[in-house]
Amino acid sequence: MNPADAYNLCCKYHGKRVKITDTSGRVHVGEITRVDRKQVWILPDRRYGGYGLGFWGFRGSGFGFGIALGTIFGIALAPILFF
Repeated sequence: MNPADAYNLCCKYHGKRVKITDTSGRVHVGEITRVDRKQVWILPDRRYGGYGLGFWGFRGSGFGFGIALGTIFGIALAPILFF
């Protein structure tokens, strides 16, 4: 996925729970809290399989975990699972 497509998709899903797969094969699950032309910030959702690398602030960013748009391989809405 090219960065322009990733940016548009992230803007479309802003505020929603998503599943983002990066080019390294890592999967990030959580809510998109911020998007700019270089990065998307996702608030990790540990309960449903996210890495949990932040709780309203990874290294003080206040938006969650930043992922470079150029490393995004795929984005999909994350299903809501009830156990």
